[in-house]
Amino acid sequence: MAAMATLLGKVIVITGGAQGIGATTAAALVRLGAKVVIGDLDPVLAEKTAGELGGDSLALPLDVTDHRGFTEFLDEVERRLGPIDVLINNAGVMLLSPLADEDDAATAKQIDVNLRAVVHGTREAVRRMRPRGRGHIVNVASMAGKAGFPGAATYCATKHAVVGLSEAVRQELRGSGVDISCVMPAVVRTHLADGLPETRLFPSLRPEDVAKAIVETLQKPRFDVFVPKTLDVTGRVSRLLPRAAAEWFMRAIGADKVFTQAHAGARAEYEARVRRP
Repeated sequence: MAAMATLLGKVIVITGGAQGIGATTAAALVRLGAKVVIGDLDPVLAEKTAGELGGDSLALPLDVTDHRGFTEFLDEVERRLGPIDVLINNAGVMLLSPLADEDDAATAKQIDVNLRAVVHGTREAVRRMRPRGRGHIVNVASMAGKAGFPGAATYCATKHAVVGLSEAVRQELRGSGVDISCVMPAVVRTHLADGLPETRLFPSLRPEDVAKAIVETLQKPRFDVFVPKTLDVTGRVSRLLPRAAAEWFMRAIGADKVFTQAHAGARAEYEARVRRP
């Protein structure tokens, strides 16, 4: 059995790292001795998070939709700390409604943050890591990247695209020494999931559950990172079923209502913040 890689002294960048999954992952990595850089649209919250983490943690402002600024952010990290060992593309947003009711601004926001930024970040990481023959890219997708859920069509589309992007880049990186992983969690209790109901089969996760999975895949790289791991088995079984049977199963466990029955009031503050220019 291969030994787990040490993260001591590794330069690890996390986008959207000021709160939620990003902040929790940052805390776990700092405890293991990594040099963690938190990039976030909210510089005040990022500084606060980095200050609470202590260790070799650093906060820098980052708007992932500003691609030139994203590149300059990575350049600044490398000027301060040296070559980036790991990039975790974690920043993401979710705006819910039936597709017919979704406005252009909501569509554009989700595509810009969840997909175009991940494409740019992944490309930048490959350009920096492949010449050195080492590095690890972690793209945080979702179980919504493997199945479609009513009420979140554009969000699902972006996460499907991140899975496809990651699968293609994995092939491009074969033999290069650079790893890529795709993290696909169920619903995680962060602000992104405000107001979402529970399903009967898959209770919602804590950010710590996802952080643990990310740390494990950095220590022992693998591509598919399902959280919980049982999602992988469920997905494989559902793909063997006829479509009508698979959709019946989704309805039976209440998965078709996760987004359509979200509590609008509980999501109002989050969605207003995401829509803010």
